[in-house]
Amino acid sequence: MKNSYKALILFIITAFAFQSCEDMDDTLGVASEVEIDDFIWKGLNLYYLWQEDVPDLADDRFANQGELNEFLMATSGPANLFQSLLYKPVSQFPVPEAVDRFSVLVDDYTYLENLFQGISTHNGIEFGLRRKESNPSEIYGWVKYVIPGSNASNKDIQRGDIFYAVNGTSLTDINFQDLLSAQNYTLSLAEYDGGAITPNGQTVSLTKTQLTENPVLLADVIETGGHKVAYLMYNGFTANFDLQLNQAFGTFLSEGATELVLDLRYNGGGSVQTSAYLASMITGQFNGQLFAKQQWNSKVEAAIDPSRFINNFTNAIGNTPINSMNLSRVYILTASGTASASELVINGLKPYINVVQIGDVTTGKNVGSITLYDSPDFSREDRNRRHKYAMQPLVFKTINKDGFGEYQDGLPPTVLLREDTGNLGQLGNPTEPLLSTALGLITGNARMMKSNDEKASKDFKDSKSMRAFATDMYIEMPEGLFDALKGF
Repeated sequence: MKNSYKALILFIITAFAFQSCEDMDDTLGVASEVEIDDFIWKGLNLYYLWQEDVPDLADDRFANQGELNEFLMATSGPANLFQSLLYKPVSQFPVPEAVDRFSVLVDDYTYLENLFQGISTHNGIEFGLRRKESNPSEIYGWVKYVIPGSNASNKDIQRGDIFYAVNGTSLTDINFQDLLSAQNYTLSLAEYDGGAITPNGQTVSLTKTQLTENPVLLADVIETGGHKVAYLMYNGFTANFDLQLNQAFGTFLSEGATELVLDLRYNGGGSVQTSAYLASMITGQFNGQLFAKQQWNSKVEAAIDPSRFINNFTNAIGNTPINSMNLSRVYILTASGTASASELVINGLKPYINVVQIGDVTTGKNVGSITLYDSPDFSREDRNRRHKYAMQPLVFKTINKDGFGEYQDGLPPTVLLREDTGNLGQLGNPTEPLLSTALGLITGNARMMKSNDEKASKDFKDSKSMRAFATDMYIEMPEGLFDALKGF
C-alpha cells in the first residue's frame, strides 16, 4: 500500500514538474514524504556550505524534476535523506573525521523559533557529564548553574552538586541521553571526594516547564587591588535580550569599571549580530570596521555582493546607542562548551585588542546557519502549511579581519585551567578559580590558579550540547538572496 501511494505521489509531482533542477517549484496539493524530501534537497542544493562536495547535491545531478523524484522515492524518510546529503556528518563519521557536526533538520519549527528567543522546555539546571575514574563507562553529573525562575531554582540543588543516577538508575555512557531527556525525573545526589563518587542518600525531583532564560546571569563590578573590574557571566547570544546586555555595560561604565572579565564558559552561542554588538560594547573605538566576514558556497558568493556578508563593529542597536568600554584588552573565561558566537567574539576581537583567554580549549564551531522553511523562497512567509519541517543547515564559515577562521579544533586558552569538580567555587566570587586567575593577571597579586589535569577532567557531554541548536550560530536570511540565486 505504501509503495502504491508513493507511486501516485511520484506521478503527480512529475506531471507538474519543470524541466530543470535550478527552477523547480513544489506543486503538490497533499502533504507527503516526497514533498518534504523535495524541500530538503532544493534548500541544501542552493545554500549548503559544502554543496560542491556532495555529489547528490550537484547542479547537474538530475536532468529534470522526474529524475529528482525517483531519487527521493528511494530514500527512507526526511531525516535519513537529510543526513545522506550532508558532507561527512557526525552521524556517520567519528569526530576527528567528521566535517559537518551541526546541521540539523526538525519536524516542528516552533521549537526552533522558541529556542532562538531563549525559550525552551527546561527544568533549570545546566550540567556537565564526566566519566568516573573507577569505571569510565559509568557517568556522573555536576551542576554548573541553576537558571533563575526555573523549577530547579525552587529546589535544594545548586552549583557544584553531584548526581550519579536518574530515577534510581545509575548513569552510563549508553543510557544518559534517554534518562536525562525525560520531562520529569529524580536525581540521586552524591559527594565528590578526590574523584570518588559516594551516594549521600539525597534526591531532587525536577520538572521541565517552558522557560525563558535571560543570558545575562551575573553582572557586577569587583574592586580589587586598586582596579574596578567588570564581571559578566553571559550564557547565550539571544537577540531579544540585546538591550539587557547593553544595560549591563551601561552599569559597568557608570560604576567606573576599567577592566572586563567576560565569562563565556557556559555560552554555546547564538546570534551573529549579537556577537558584533557585544564586541562593540567591549571596544567602541573601531566603529564601522570589520568584525567578522562570512564565507558561503561558491554559488552564493557569485550571486550576491560580498559586502552583504560582512559584520562590522557598530555604535548602536537600532536607535539605542551602545554602551562601549573602549578597552584595549579583555579577559575571557572559556570551557570546552564555549562555542560558535562565543568563539566568534574571541576570534573577531583578536586583530584589534589583547584577548587573554583563561580556561579550556573551546568547542571549535567556526560555521553558522540559517533557518530554511518549505516556502517558495525558503523564508517563513508563505511557508507550506501542510507540515512543520524546517532545516538549520550550515551555510557559512566565519573569518576575522586577518582572514583567520581555522579554529574547527577549538581556540586554545592563554592560560589552561579546566574546572575541577572538587573545587568549583561560586560564580562571580573573586575566589572562584577562573575568575581569581583573571583578577590575579589584572592586579599582579599572584592569585592565579594552576590547572591540575589529574583532577580537572573534561566533560564528555553537557546539557547544552544535548539539546538541538543550543550551540548554534545563526543569522537571518539575507534579504534578496533567493532572488539573486534564481539564475543558478
